[in-house]
Amino acid sequence: MKKLIVIPARYGSTRLPGKPLLDIAGKPLLRWVFEKALQSRLKDGVLIATDDERIRDAARAFGTEVVMTSPTCASGTDRVYEAVKGRDAGLVVNLQGDEPFIEPSMIDDLFTAMENEKVDMATLCCPVADEREYTDPNTVKVVLDRSGFALYFSRSPIPFRRTDRTVIVYKHVGIYGYTGSFLERFVAMPRGILEETESLEQLRVLENGCRIRVVPTAYNGFGIDTEEDLLRAAQRLAMRT
Repeated sequence: MKKLIVIPARYGSTRLPGKPLLDIAGKPLLRWVFEKALQSRLKDGVLIATDDERIRDAARAFGTEVVMTSPTCASGTDRVYEAVKGRDAGLVVNLQGDEPFIEPSMIDDLFTAMENEKVDMATLCCPVADEREYTDPNTVKVVLDRSGFALYFSRSPIPFRRTDRTVIVYKHVGIYGYTGSFLERFVAMPRGILEETESLEQLRVLENGCRIRVVPTAYNGFGIDTEEDLLRAAQRLAMRT
């Protein structure tokens, strides 16, 4: 079963224009993510999917395969599907291009969980680090059922801790796994009101009655969404080089 990692990259971020190519500690953000993907032990290949020639040219300089996708892709998942269409991929990992702190072992944990548990779609979570993350709308929270499947994802603080502040709150980690057949189903699903309200494409799956397995992981990082995130990431990554 072929296992592919796809990194969707879009130039036109509203909060951080040109985000994939912004310099962090001497490298473009996209390169940090790509180098983590390369270290996965279980992958059969890594692709970068974009509709922007600037990103294409920079990514080719990394030495990776770049797939040019349609500029009309509605989401990162649609871009991933275009990239793997016709490649006979059994499992596909969608690695967000703004997650430089994802570890290769986390990618492999996702591949392993999908193979062992025979689920159509999976993602990762970890406990929120502090109250700031709990209330930050850029930190997506997820609540799970007793079997480890997602009940809901939200930018709001969920679950709301009315009295018991010891309840563990999980944040969503920006990486998804799909079977090739489910990815095709996903992009054909109609977008729902929850997806559009929260601007979270994974809600499309829940709104259409499907399930997402959520695997807890050890993660001490964050996605890059703001100038503040960019500065924090640069400081942390500079210490590793």
